[in-house]
Amino acid sequence: MTRAFLSFLGGIFSFLVLGLFFTALTVGGVIWMYARDLPSHEQLANYSPPTISRIYSGEGRLIDEFAQERRLFTPIDDIPEMVRAAFISAEDRNFYEHQGFDPLAMVSALRDFVVSRGQNLRGASTITQQVMKNFLLSGDRTGERKIREIILAYRVEQTLTKDQILELYLNEIYLGQNSYGVVAAAQSYFNKTLDELTLAEMAFLAALPQAPSQYHPVRARERVTERRNWILGQMVENGYVSAEEATEAAAQPLETVQSGDIPPFREAMPPRDYFTDEIRRQLSSSFGEAEFFTGGLSIRATVHPELQVSAAHALQRALERFDRSQGRWRGTGETIDAENLASEELWRAALSRVQIARDITLDGPWLPAVVLEVSADSAQLGIEGQPETGALARADINWLPGSVSDTLSVGDVVHVRAITADSDGSFQRWSLRQVPEVQGGFMAMDVNTGRVIAMQGGFSYQHSVFNRATQALRQPGSAFKPFVYAAALDSGFTPATIVIDAPIELETAQGIWRPTNASNQYYGPTPVRTGIEMSRNLMTVRLAQEVGMDVVAGYAERFGVYDRMQPFLANSLGAQETTLFRMVAAYAMFANGGERVEPTLVDRVQDRWGRTVYRHDQRRCVECAEPNLPAGQGPWIASERQRVMDPITAYQLTSMMEGVVTRGTASGINLSVPIAGKTGTTNDSRDVWFVGYSSNIVAGCYIGYDRPRPLGRAASGGGMCGPVFQEFMREAIVEFGGTRFAVPPGGRFIRIDRYSGARLADDASGPDVVAEYFRDGAEPVFGIDALIDGGFAMGMNLPVFNRGEGDESEIGTGDRQVTTSSGETTVIPGQATFGTLSSGGLY
Repeated sequence: MTRAFLSFLGGIFSFLVLGLFFTALTVGGVIWMYARDLPSHEQLANYSPPTISRIYSGEGRLIDEFAQERRLFTPIDDIPEMVRAAFISAEDRNFYEHQGFDPLAMVSALRDFVVSRGQNLRGASTITQQVMKNFLLSGDRTGERKIREIILAYRVEQTLTKDQILELYLNEIYLGQNSYGVVAAAQSYFNKTLDELTLAEMAFLAALPQAPSQYHPVRARERVTERRNWILGQMVENGYVSAEEATEAAAQPLETVQSGDIPPFREAMPPRDYFTDEIRRQLSSSFGEAEFFTGGLSIRATVHPELQVSAAHALQRALERFDRSQGRWRGTGETIDAENLASEELWRAALSRVQIARDITLDGPWLPAVVLEVSADSAQLGIEGQPETGALARADINWLPGSVSDTLSVGDVVHVRAITADSDGSFQRWSLRQVPEVQGGFMAMDVNTGRVIAMQGGFSYQHSVFNRATQALRQPGSAFKPFVYAAALDSGFTPATIVIDAPIELETAQGIWRPTNASNQYYGPTPVRTGIEMSRNLMTVRLAQEVGMDVVAGYAERFGVYDRMQPFLANSLGAQETTLFRMVAAYAMFANGGERVEPTLVDRVQDRWGRTVYRHDQRRCVECAEPNLPAGQGPWIASERQRVMDPITAYQLTSMMEGVVTRGTASGINLSVPIAGKTGTTNDSRDVWFVGYSSNIVAGCYIGYDRPRPLGRAASGGGMCGPVFQEFMREAIVEFGGTRFAVPPGGRFIRIDRYSGARLADDASGPDVVAEYFRDGAEPVFGIDALIDGGFAMGMNLPVFNRGEGDESEIGTGDRQVTTSSGETTVIPGQATFGTLSSGGLY
């Protein structure tokens, strides 16, 4: 009997041993099978998660951020202990005790599943397992994935410390609202840093990993509050907080950004504009889109925030002024259905959903509004952000034909702004506004460093993200002429060279081309200076023909106006398209004396580790590190910039373009420092330009319809873009100042008559006297002896010298008395013509 019993026990023992053996063999086989192609867990040691790239102004103020996943990486030492405790209590109370997986939690979860007959299916994954799933595995809910997850979790526990694993988890976990990691979530939900969070807010964040999409703080307020309070109880059980602290926290109402109780983090930043979006576009091209949106770059922008606003307002004012002069109402094109106007709550909700521009601050914020009632003489408006409705009177829309009811209908969504008293800023009335159809661009930059300080690519970024300063290809018109004159000056011409202003005919494939001046007049022999001051087309074509269009094209390409310029004579008048960005950068080289300067919107880019990966300013500070310099000697900045034109040519051109502003086509500009520049108006006034500069700032503007069409006979570069430049530069000069343009060595001043090009005495003065700068060693030719015609025939009935636009004298008739430079008076006979000259007439 005993033997049989022992034999039975032996059989059971053998069965158990064999069972354990085969179980171990099976487990080992499973582990071997699933472990052989697992991803390497060692990559976690070099964790570089997708993080937010941020743009800062020069003063260090955050002005924009870009991200695919909104994450701000934070080392574990910078995460408060109580934040860690909240997540451990919510997700893995035994985190600091297990080896990557928690068998007891797995058994407990299995028991709940069986008892509830499959109704209560909850996870038993540890924080380490969740890290493995998020980093190295998929989110599939399969047994295979679970096995692989456990294997990896065990392995990583042997490689990383618990704090390192928790750091990965708290920076990687998705917490809703496009927020990844606890820092981004604290901003998104509470607009706070981690150190500013209350205990209740920490517990709320810890509630989110379980179901971030289902635990919305507004739509699921009760459910997420219950989960938050449960976590507070777990923190008491785990010894992190006292029962009194938990009770007090649980009693606090759930107030979040999403519920409107807290202003969003984004409100602290200015609205996204053309400047920061252009940085995105350029850096995405340079670094790659993936690196820009996920690399955690820290970008120091060149923008001057106050002048950026000034630039936007200056351009907006000009565009709105032109738009209102057209007397046409287009509105926003948005309406709200009648059923959504039945109550204030409904129309406010509907208005908040309408996608129209909310970034316009010209003379005050432009607010979205909906027309609630309308009559012939007035309209009643519901205005976003205003507690009471507002009235719009017929007197406000005198710039439009018809009555208020002819213009507006009930349900129309419009823009309005408050009109305030100049004396005390008190509210007067509401004024109707509309985003202009005409558009334009503006840009300003430092002429020496290339730092772009302001850029406006249209009336409103939220209305149209297309950046017309950098992306719109437009004909520069006469704004291109300085490059023709630069080529001529470097080819031996002088500001006193006489060029024939007479009709020209050219045979082209499209037929006979007959360019004309804007005035449709011809002025005969005229000095080069007057040609650029008064923007004479025919003189420019003759100069281009004389110099050679291949030479002109070379200059335009050297300055970066074009990558490849077609050498057609029509292009000497700015017929080939380019961008405002290129034109402003090219003019900067005139202003700085002819040195190449590359425009930039970014001073410096640092990677997520703080290493500088791009710096625009490559100049060297010589002897800056020397502590003991001799008396009278200081450090200096060494520049190795390429020279693109002779400095004397640059000064001659600048001097002539000063005349454009002083007495030429941009004479409406009047500033406290010397200004040089050039207007541009294309055929039929489809585009109007002005690009100008002081001694340190260059700025340019163009205005035109996106689909080019005439702006009207009165449109001109000086009349439309000139005021934009004037308004902006008035503010820029306060900030940056300005001086006379530097005169380069190697030349001398000679006084000439600006109408005839004749040399005058050194002490001559008067409105017609101008001091021109000539190169040393060159003996300039003056007057009609310096005449060139470009190889074209000259008109016969043209004056030898004409005072130009505004001259009231008749050709060939009328004597006039003038005062000479010595103070004496003399009489000049009526003007001769080429006809009288060639037939032995007066001269």
